[in-house]
Amino acid sequence: MKHASAVFRMAVLAVALTFWACSGAQDQAEAPSGAGAGVAAPAYGDIMVEGSIGDASNLIPLLASDSASHEVAGKVYNGLVKYDKDINVVGDLAQSWEISPDGLVITFHLRKGVRWHDGRPFTAADVLYTYRLTIDPNTPTAYAGDFLKVKKAEVLDPHTFRVTYDRPFAPALMSWGSSILPKHLLEGQDITRSPLARRPVGTGPYQFKEWVTGQKIVLTANPDYFEGRPYIDGHVTRIIPDTATMFLELRAGNIDRMGLTPLQYKRQTETNVFRKHFNKYRYLSFSYVYLGYNLRKPLFADKRVRQAIAHAVNKQEIIDGVMLGLAREATGPYKPGAWAHNAKVKTYPYDPPKARALLAEAGWRDGGDGVLKKDGETFTFEIVTNQGNEIRAKCAEIIQRRLAEVGITVKIRVVEWAAFVNDFIKKGRFDATILGWTVSMDPDIYDVWHSSKTKPDELNFIGYGNAEVDELLERGRSTFDQNLRKKCYDRIQEILAEDQPYLFLYVPDALPIIQKRFRGIEPAPLGIGYNFIRWYVPKGEQRLVMKP
Repeated sequence: MKHASAVFRMAVLAVALTFWACSGAQDQAEAPSGAGAGVAAPAYGDIMVEGSIGDASNLIPLLASDSASHEVAGKVYNGLVKYDKDINVVGDLAQSWEISPDGLVITFHLRKGVRWHDGRPFTAADVLYTYRLTIDPNTPTAYAGDFLKVKKAEVLDPHTFRVTYDRPFAPALMSWGSSILPKHLLEGQDITRSPLARRPVGTGPYQFKEWVTGQKIVLTANPDYFEGRPYIDGHVTRIIPDTATMFLELRAGNIDRMGLTPLQYKRQTETNVFRKHFNKYRYLSFSYVYLGYNLRKPLFADKRVRQAIAHAVNKQEIIDGVMLGLAREATGPYKPGAWAHNAKVKTYPYDPPKARALLAEAGWRDGGDGVLKKDGETFTFEIVTNQGNEIRAKCAEIIQRRLAEVGITVKIRVVEWAAFVNDFIKKGRFDATILGWTVSMDPDIYDVWHSSKTKPDELNFIGYGNAEVDELLERGRSTFDQNLRKKCYDRIQEILAEDQPYLFLYVPDALPIIQKRFRGIEPAPLGIGYNFIRWYVPKGEQRLVMKP
């Protein structure tokens, strides 16, 4: 939500789930025309400046639930494994591993010679420490669930780590894509008070340099990175809370990369100036956008109310009018084309009369003034969403207008990203919210939908609970048989479609734009960011120098 994102290295590789703040495509990223032209020799140097509408909240990934934090932390830390460009699991800090025939024991062989950014050696003790910290009940993390499945974790030698499960756990291997933390800097401390939250120390391709709250986060290339020094000397995240302002900065040459809105992608960048200086990419993102209800509120306790809202909202109107067709309709927590996606679930076509009938069944009737009332109370609620994302604001306005037509009054509140996450979502101070999840390659959605994950800082922040869903979530993650898992997740989607705890809106296309001087970008099924350390700017085109 990544929040949550969302474990773990969530945002960059979509290993788990994260809240994301940024605003019929292809499964593989679409390369821009002319993207491969003008090939020049790789060279070290230059800086990439990327725009972000949200500032980070915490640069210790274990404690962060927002994509802005994980986007930065993903360049600073490594997990034991990661996804390659074709979404295959490959080694990261682990050079290799063996899995026992019954799938219950994984033995990781760690890379030798890897050092933390402060020069200390990375060892299996760091992995064991991170595991213990994650499952510690005093650690306020949303990501302990996968690691609570571990029966035994042990260090065999400084470069061998073994983990044993007492029953099959399908996401086991990829769960070790979580960021490994430095034992020597954190052990014996209260992690919530650690200076690493503001000044992280990892093993990753980039090292922390500076964080000016609300303005920028600066990273510099790690000269000793085990996969080779990144070509690009530095990465600067500029916090620009408004996408229109960010676009002006892009056009002026003050930032090199941002995620475009559909309007910017389809119209505002279709000029000779942009064609000359930028490359655009498009692919169906690993995410979805939804209207989520606070199910602790009596107003949304009756599923007929939630079903009525689904019939009252025209999703295609949002996809065509707001997304300009650069999205697919969402019917559940998996994107179309994913093996776990169930294309046969119950749907809610735009049908205002049906919406009114369901609301009447639930006791909400027109008092004669066009406004629904029940027991003397009017049907009024507030949608809260984050500042800087005009797409979500426009979605809220369309939902507001359509619900008014069936007698429901909707207010809209737009809040700065950090306050939105920390003061509203995490504290349950909302009626409904428009948000997005970045989703995992593995279909396990336990952390978002299991009824045990509703505590503060956990990802089931709407308070959803369904005993059958709980059982299916447990069953789905407890077998390696994909056919059995498919049956579990198909049924979960059927239940969610019936219960409507979210109004699943759409799966957006990712629409990154990047200054043309950056080379080495190779679109793939995973997207474009997987090989960032191999991006480069030819010597003669370099513009920026990283100050000492």
